[in-house]
Amino acid sequence: MKVAFKTLGCRLNQYETDALAAQFKGNGYEVSEKEEGADVVVVNTCTVTNQSNQKSRYVISHAGRINPDAKMVITGCMAESHANQLQKKFPQATVINNKGKSGIFHSVDSLVKTGNAELSGEDYDLFSYQSFTEMFHTRSLIKIQDGCDNFCTFCIIPFVRGRAISRPVEQVLENVRDVVAKGAKEIVLTGVNISRYEYEGVKFSGLVDKILNLEGDFRVRISSIEPDRFDDHFFTLIGHPKLAPHLHLCLQSGSERILLQMRRMYTVKDYLNIVERVRKVDPASNFTTDIIVGFPGETEEEFEETMSIAREVGFGHMHIFKYSVRQGTRAERMPNHIPDKVKTERSKRMHELAEELTAAYRAPFDNTEQRILVEKWKDGVASGYNDYFVPMEFASDNKKRNRFEVVKARVKDFE
Repeated sequence: MKVAFKTLGCRLNQYETDALAAQFKGNGYEVSEKEEGADVVVVNTCTVTNQSNQKSRYVISHAGRINPDAKMVITGCMAESHANQLQKKFPQATVINNKGKSGIFHSVDSLVKTGNAELSGEDYDLFSYQSFTEMFHTRSLIKIQDGCDNFCTFCIIPFVRGRAISRPVEQVLENVRDVVAKGAKEIVLTGVNISRYEYEGVKFSGLVDKILNLEGDFRVRISSIEPDRFDDHFFTLIGHPKLAPHLHLCLQSGSERILLQMRRMYTVKDYLNIVERVRKVDPASNFTTDIIVGFPGETEEEFEETMSIAREVGFGHMHIFKYSVRQGTRAERMPNHIPDKVKTERSKRMHELAEELTAAYRAPFDNTEQRILVEKWKDGVASGYNDYFVPMEFASDNKKRNRFEVVKARVKDFE
């Protein structure tokens, strides 16, 4: 019996898909990322933007066209926000919300054996996913948190993921110990808003400290994080040999007024202070980020402020989004929405800047000795990311993945 998984959106979705795939594999199912020949297709959707919705619908429709006889399960954030629409458009599919996502194995297993999904809106444990090492990704994602309480004016995520909840410390540590014992070399801490992690007095920096002090040869990478909860303890961890010198630190805008309109919990000054304190320890530290262009009321001058901050930080990579109206959010009701033509033009300029900054950041690493976690091998060339999250490649006869190699390498143009 073959189950195919299609995943859209964030690393948390990637983690949950990988964990589910591992559960199916452990119970004798064949798992794949290709729909062809699958008995069941599970689509883990995203709804963060209108484009995400369009991509999710396309993936579902495409999978149905390629394999019309397969049973279809739709889950993820779009299944949370547009359940009725999806059920009407895809009446043969089983739609399962985020709370029930961790129970998908039991649902599909029942669906295959009895024809019934046997899953209601029951609130499954958000942290009940089993530990795993490799599935569809080399890096081992570790879910430490779910949900968000921030309610940024543009964002629908608190409505589809729920309020913030943190995973018990010992569960996280045991998860890390388990995957390291199974051979994991890179641990990626992920969640919806991981800077808000707090469990029985242990905050995010305290959890990271405990993980860094576990035994084993592995590195820790911090997934997307908000700039509003950094404490002094965190900065004492910078430079730790197990902590990757890379932060995906969400900026969204370089305009103080726009940040206030977005209801972000930090200022540009706060953001730059974090960058300064980290690079004081390691000047080469890589900062990557998310940027929204064309937020309601954004002037040309405010857009240029974001461009200016991007140059000042020197981002190693930028995820750029044109503002997308999310129904029910405060920003939907704001005046002075930006015309699509203007948003597209600003997005183009920001992408051009991003390419320039990425090339400038990566150039010093080219043809230098780096520690690389090998993720791919093809035709005598191994490739992966160095500690600074720069994609690199080098000649090698060793086809083995998931291994560290300290070697002179060149920068590779892939993500």
